[in-house]
Parts: sequence; C-alpha cells; structure tokens
Amino acid sequence: MISMKKSICLILALSLLLCCSACGSSSGRTGIRTVATLVQQDYSLAFRVDDPTEKYVDAAIKVLNAQGKVDELASKWFGGRIIRFEKDAQAMEKLDNQPTPRDFTIGVDVNSFPMAYLSNGEFWGFDVELAIAVTDLLGWKLKIQTIEKENVYIELSSGNIDCAWGGIALDPKEVETEKYSEYGPYVHNDIVIAARGGSFIYNKLMLTGKRLAMCSTAEAMDALNTEAGVARRLSQTTRLASGTTECFNYLFSGKCDVVLTDSTAIYYFNCH
Repeated sequence: MISMKKSICLILALSLLLCCSACGSSSGRTGIRTVATLVQQDYSLAFRVDDPTEKYVDAAIKVLNAQGKVDELASKWFGGRIIRFEKDAQAMEKLDNQPTPRDFTIGVDVNSFPMAYLSNGEFWGFDVELAIAVTDLLGWKLKIQTIEKENVYIELSSGNIDCAWGGIALDPKEVETEKYSEYGPYVHNDIVIAARGGSFIYNKLMLTGKRLAMCSTAEAMDALNTEAGVARRLSQTTRLASGTTECFNYLFSGKCDVVLTDSTAIYYFNCH
C-alpha cells in the first residue's frame, strides 16, 4: 500500500514537472531573460519643428489607441501593453482642418527588430504596422525608407522624410536644442545581454568564458563598450550582419551562450 502511494506521488510529481516545462517554453524553447543592462533609452517619433503633420499623426494615434488598435498591435508584437500613447476617440473631430490626401514618408531603422525591419524585401514590425493604420485613418499614402539613427536631423531638415518613426532613440542634445520636434517617448527599450531561461547565466559576473552573438551595427558595438569588463569576460564575440533574428537563431541552436539585443526583441521572442 505504501509502495503504491509512493508510485502515485512520483507519477504526479513527474506530471507537474512536465507541465511546468511546457508552460515555460514556446515551440520547445525556453524563454529569454536579461543578464545585464548596458544602455537605457526610449523610442520616440520625430517631426520637423512646427510641421502641422505632427498634429494629424497625433490625432490619429489617439483615436486608434481609444479604439484598441494600439493594444492589439502591442499584444501581437510584444505579448503585452507596453506602448504609451494617449487616448481620445474624438481627437480627429477636434482638428481645425481635416486631413487631405498626400504622401507621407517615414524613416525607419531596419536594425531595430521588432519595431522595424526588412523581411523578404518588405518593411515590417510594430512601428510599420502602426504607421499603416495611422495613414489609412488619415487617408494618406505611406512611403517608407531606411535611415540611420544618427541622421534623423539631416533626413528631416532636407525633406527626405516627414517623420523619423521606426525604432528611433533620439539624441537628447538634439531634442534639447529643438533641432526637431519629439513626439513621445512611447516605449522604453534597453540594450541588454540576454541568455536562455534554462541556462545558468544570471548576471554579468557569470559571462566569463561565454560566447556572445550581436548585430554588426555601430550602436551594438557602442553598447558593448559601455562596460569594458563585460567585453573582457567573453571568450568569443560574433558580429552578425543579418540582424537580431540571426542572433537569436544562434542562441536557440547553441552556437552562442548569450546575445546582445533590445528588450523589445526579448518581449517578441518570449511571446512567439
């Protein structure tokens, strides 16, 4: 009788363990957790100073947010409501003049997955989908082009774009000197070193001898260099030109132990 009870308890314990393992994974993968935060920043939109375009975009975003569209996109891309915009269902009606058809060109950083990126030659990401929803509501034609984060002011002042939109952390000095108009910030994003949830890497001290994969961008390298001690602990650093998804493929396949990435990307991979 006692032996049977022990067997039943053992079976129940194993069943519970299997259930917990299943809940902590997605498609057989463990979740991703942050090991060390290197840079803290916020994403914003940027417009030319006194450009009336901003008020139309502002009104459209407020209406979409009131309708639940922003939360819908946030849940799709990040698994939760991490986006900060105001809500006002009547914002469009409050405009002095209603929008008229026009081309609206946004500049995106395609190295900011999942905010904006290229997939099979097409622009995609949370910011891209939001821009599509905004321009549909305004009756505008959306055009998208790639820009470098450090060239926001040049792209805006030259008229190449109407708005810096996708995955842009604005230069605080340029914001302070009003070189352009900042709309936001609307989401917080850290540049971090992250590991698989099932690994035994919990902090930067445990990075000694570990292999890191990272994007081959100047921003990624600058972030790694913010803490020289972290870089010295690593046994290998692999810079990948194909971007964030390739970094995570390296992580999931065991080709590296940790990745340098954005916290918004961690939200994405933990919910897909």
